[in-house]
Amino acid sequence: MGRLDELQKQALRDPETYWAQAATDIDWDKPWDTVLDDSGAPHFYRWFAGAECNTCYNALDRHVEGGRADQPALIYDSPMTGSKKSFTYRELQDKAARCAGMLRALGVEKGDRVIIYMPMIPQAVVAMLACARLGAVHSVVFGGFAAAELATRIKDAAPKVIVTASCGLEPGRTVEYQPMVDEALELAPDIVQKVVVVKREQADWTLRDGRDIDWKDGMDAAEPADCTPVAATDPLYILYTSGTTGQPKGVVRDNGGHMVALKWSMKNIYNIDPGEVFWAASDVGWVVGHSYITYAPLLHGCTTILFEGKPVGTPDAGTFWRVIEEHDVVTLFTAPTAFRAIKKEDPTGALVQNHDLSKLRALFLAGERCDPDTLHWSEEILGVPVIDHWWQTESGWPMISNCLGVEQLPVKPGSPTRPVPGFDIRILDDACAEVPRGEMGAISIKLPLPPSCLPTLWNADARWIDAYLSDYPGYYKTGDAGYMDEDGYIYVMSRTDDIINVAGHRLSTGAMEEVLAGHPDVAECAVIGVSDQLKGQVPLGFLVLKAGVDKTHEDITKEAVKLVREKIGPVAAFKTATVVPRLPKTRSGKILRGTMAKIADGAEVKTPATIDDPAILTEIADALKVVGYAQA
Repeated sequence: MGRLDELQKQALRDPETYWAQAATDIDWDKPWDTVLDDSGAPHFYRWFAGAECNTCYNALDRHVEGGRADQPALIYDSPMTGSKKSFTYRELQDKAARCAGMLRALGVEKGDRVIIYMPMIPQAVVAMLACARLGAVHSVVFGGFAAAELATRIKDAAPKVIVTASCGLEPGRTVEYQPMVDEALELAPDIVQKVVVVKREQADWTLRDGRDIDWKDGMDAAEPADCTPVAATDPLYILYTSGTTGQPKGVVRDNGGHMVALKWSMKNIYNIDPGEVFWAASDVGWVVGHSYITYAPLLHGCTTILFEGKPVGTPDAGTFWRVIEEHDVVTLFTAPTAFRAIKKEDPTGALVQNHDLSKLRALFLAGERCDPDTLHWSEEILGVPVIDHWWQTESGWPMISNCLGVEQLPVKPGSPTRPVPGFDIRILDDACAEVPRGEMGAISIKLPLPPSCLPTLWNADARWIDAYLSDYPGYYKTGDAGYMDEDGYIYVMSRTDDIINVAGHRLSTGAMEEVLAGHPDVAECAVIGVSDQLKGQVPLGFLVLKAGVDKTHEDITKEAVKLVREKIGPVAAFKTATVVPRLPKTRSGKILRGTMAKIADGAEVKTPATIDDPAILTEIADALKVVGYAQA
């Protein structure tokens, strides 16, 4: 039995002892009465009930007191503005304390909500930590979200204050925030009392008397605030994720369990030691930004990178390699879509040769399924382990991963490896029975969930039960489909609603995408199921080509169809593929397959609030018309 097997056995047999031991790495103001409070079972569980703690203290103050005061805590690197800045633990502590004092002066206290509507600038991280310092509950909304979506979140969270900036920056354009904040506050009136604004050089903000406060003025006038102890079970933040009803779901994260799991993960999963540089190339508006830009690296005493840029175009496909070299990054965590973008622009990885990446030990990928072709390409150009791992907004940390700090298992392309200790993952059929190894089913997690996973949804206990716990009683429904092999490796193939039914055969679009991604000219792809009178559904492929391809689109699509028929078989009924310049994605890199399917089927399409660039939907509709989907 390997070390990982031992840990998993301990964590599942006696979770209370296991997580109590992990909790010794956190400083507590008051110890817990119960490690796992299951008095609300079978739907509600709470970790470290009775304990008191403060997340900001654990992320900053204890490191200042423990000898890391002068170590860089946060490095801001912005190719968008050409600026870089480093903050030590002492400097970040001072800024968080002053920001907490500023918020307190505006009436924010323990339990109050604050919306943070910010671009990737240091003030966003400072504001998150300041809320944690006060015991206030932050809800970060991705800067640039449409006014109606921001208003929905204001109505649900009822924040006293919004912290924002005058603009965000995208390659080639400036996104002004004031029109969206003003409109959102008109749509959701009489809730927000004050708006704190970071004025950036690239856009102005007209301060409204009685409502708006300039960040700099507020910080200069603020009295630094001490850390407020909160219950371990109190919420640290609300993070909204899209809901099927159109009403976003407010995922709640607690303070105590969150810290324990994240601190554990830094060494055991990512194999990072305190003092080392960790870079999660994500956005603070997403769960990765919460967990692995802001909280986990600071809880562990690391240096974290805040990057305001893109993997390509700021200025080129070598920007990631520059950041790794300049800041001595030992581990990079990003989405597979970022590496597909780099691969599209620089297919041979030539730009890597211009940089010294000798400090880099590992690349972790999550957010979208990592196809084997992207995995192998990344391994080849970087020469380090490339680890696909899987988790969700709801979990807050990895659920399936190769745990490099425990025991490095062999990589199986297409699989994020095995469950992380504490997660009891089963593959179930519709009757809630486990399916045989190798067969597709619903990826489900036996309750109780380990620490840091959501305890419920904000002000919506009934919706928590209905959305996650009803379909498979006794289990948390992940919404993903896949299978487990004989070695216990799990293959996450697609969302359960991306399983298509072709003439009675249940087929995974993820399996077809895996084949298409192996075509030498394809940089990125997506497969959707479209309605078909004869077969119910048939698959349709979208291909984004690498730079410099000189074959005709017709030749490439014919080769793609042939590949799928060879590898999966005629049963897939894969007959149509089309070349597109790019795929519609959320800002976090997830491909909007459901939206593409609606366009193909001629259904009414509401532009998703999370989309990176709405203009892409017109390109998709045009491409669909070319291959006979006239209703698009």
